[in-house]
Amino acid sequence: MSTGTTAVWGRAEQQDFRSRVRGALLGGAVGDALGAGVSGLVLEEIRAAHGVEGVADYVPAHGRRGAVTALTQLTLFTVDGLIRAQVRRDTGAWHPPTDVHRAHLRWAATQHDWGPDERREDNGWLAAEEWLYARRDPARECLAGFGDTVMGTLDRPKNPAARDAGALTRSAPFGLLVGWEPGLVLQLAVECAAQSHGHPAAQLSAGAFAVLVHGLARGESLDGAVQNTLALLAERPGHEPVTEALRQALGSVRQGIPSPALIEALGASDAAEEVLAVAVYCALVSEDIRHGLRLAVNHSGPSRATGSVCGALLGALHGETALPPAWLAELEGRATLLELADDFAMEMTQGPALHSPAAVAPGWLARYPRG
Repeated sequence: MSTGTTAVWGRAEQQDFRSRVRGALLGGAVGDALGAGVSGLVLEEIRAAHGVEGVADYVPAHGRRGAVTALTQLTLFTVDGLIRAQVRRDTGAWHPPTDVHRAHLRWAATQHDWGPDERREDNGWLAAEEWLYARRDPARECLAGFGDTVMGTLDRPKNPAARDAGALTRSAPFGLLVGWEPGLVLQLAVECAAQSHGHPAAQLSAGAFAVLVHGLARGESLDGAVQNTLALLAERPGHEPVTEALRQALGSVRQGIPSPALIEALGASDAAEEVLAVAVYCALVSEDIRHGLRLAVNHSGPSRATGSVCGALLGALHGETALPPAWLAELEGRATLLELADDFAMEMTQGPALHSPAAVAPGWLARYPRG
């Protein structure tokens, strides 16, 4: 499919794409919520609290079951920024990193404002969602990266030494740009990661995650998507830590029954490439989404990050109907996630009918202002 506005989507194509968009966003949020209740605990503490099998269902976090964290908040605003970029393209102002940065500045406002500021005409509908005005353990690097209006770039990134998973976990939406070539998806994700994270491993992990989601959203197998991602990464300077982490994930698949020990051998820190490797491994060995997500959160590493990334991969691979309905039923913000997912799918498949020289839908431009 072309990146232009003339691509023609059949109905079955549109429905499959929307299912994968919903799957990626809802799956990431479910994994985030499942891991949130055990975030910061080592495996022994998880087992002491939840039994030898570990956590098998949502446990209360942030005052409720199914609560999402800053990982999902930031992902929502990434989607908002990508829709805005497409809407602004008609004006000739085509620079997606700027639109994504503006969206993340709107997220930053939710972390210190009491609620939506109705005086801001550029907020659109997402920033008017009151439930998002809650601080849910945002990474210091993300708060600092979006703490002023200066945009970090590859030449001058924010937080030059930051290697954690804060940029990785918000990067699934870049992969949903299925009309783009994989190399452009990688580049956009890396450029946007630099807005808060300066270490090449953090940036390239975000890019690799986006390319994996991109392959899955286009119908590739997970193993095939990993192989294609490795080939793209090999062209980038500083790729070695991320490439090695993904190769270890592939190798671990052949090492027997999945276990926390195998997972922790891939890494138990919050380094972006380790979080990516754990999530990819759990997705590769999963029997279904429930099994994969339970593996992804029951270990001594950063459970919400690994759960979120694994959930987005499995959701993009299988589509929304494969997600466990009981977990969806309790998921915080499900209505917002669905609304945004459907708006993204509609913009990507039917944008010309919403905003073009021949057609303008005022309601759409109120939701996603060009300003």
